[in-house]
Amino acid sequence: MRIWRFAVLVAVLSGLLGLHSPQPASADPSPAELRKLTKQAARLNELYRGQIQSLEEIRIQAKRATDTSSDLQARLAAAQADVGRIAQTAYMVGPLDGIQLLGMKAQPHQILGQAANMAYMATERTERVKSIQSLIEKSKEAKLNANDKIEKLKKEIKTLQSKRDEIQRLLNKYGFQQPGGAEGLTQRMITVRAEIMQNFPMKYGVGCLRPGDPGEHGKGRACDFMMSRGGTMAAGADAANGDALSDWLIKNGPRLGVMYIIWKQRYYDIRSGGGWDPMSDRGGVTANHYDHVHVSVF
Repeated sequence: MRIWRFAVLVAVLSGLLGLHSPQPASADPSPAELRKLTKQAARLNELYRGQIQSLEEIRIQAKRATDTSSDLQARLAAAQADVGRIAQTAYMVGPLDGIQLLGMKAQPHQILGQAANMAYMATERTERVKSIQSLIEKSKEAKLNANDKIEKLKKEIKTLQSKRDEIQRLLNKYGFQQPGGAEGLTQRMITVRAEIMQNFPMKYGVGCLRPGDPGEHGKGRACDFMMSRGGTMAAGADAANGDALSDWLIKNGPRLGVMYIIWKQRYYDIRSGGGWDPMSDRGGVTANHYDHVHVSVF
């Protein structure tokens, strides 16, 4: 029975090779389109005086989804080529049927060994075909996901572009400050830091200026208020201190000129409407802001 299953498998593989590739259900996500949108997002960040967290979050999701789709496409192409080689080999060898086995002039153990080997090859090839079917489905899902994220990035850019006058009024309200002094911070950031230090214990320290950083840390407009020793997740009273600081910043932000807050893999950006929004996993405790509260000011 296994031998007949092998013969059927060869026919299926040969059929797979003879089929024309169907038209994809959706277009491949375009890395070029993503690069264009990334440039538009960068221009908005510059116009709105700092990284807009909603744009950055969707851009990261779109980049990851596009990379995943491209990777699956490459794996699928390699697997399909592998199936082609399998089918070609099977065609040249030909199926091994019962009559051939009975007609072989060989020792019984040799005949049985060859039959077992053929059965093993059939099982292996069946698994490869199954893996390709799984890759096809995953590839379709990845394309849809990547295209969805790219569309979301387009919509977010349009939304923020439409709010340009509103955000400009916000920027005019707080004015523009240049960093200065020995610390290289703006006066607004110095004021916010001072009020925070007066109201909250900071036993793990505060980090602000980061020369060469392309974001607000490099511009003297951001500080990280540590809630644990770097790289370890804040817990207990330390985590509660971070929660309390975040709540205080949201309440007092309009008075102080706070632009956005990041804490516990969430961000609160006043330019995109406020409210906590989740962030994608950035790869670690510090990158996900579980050990410090990040504060950026206008």
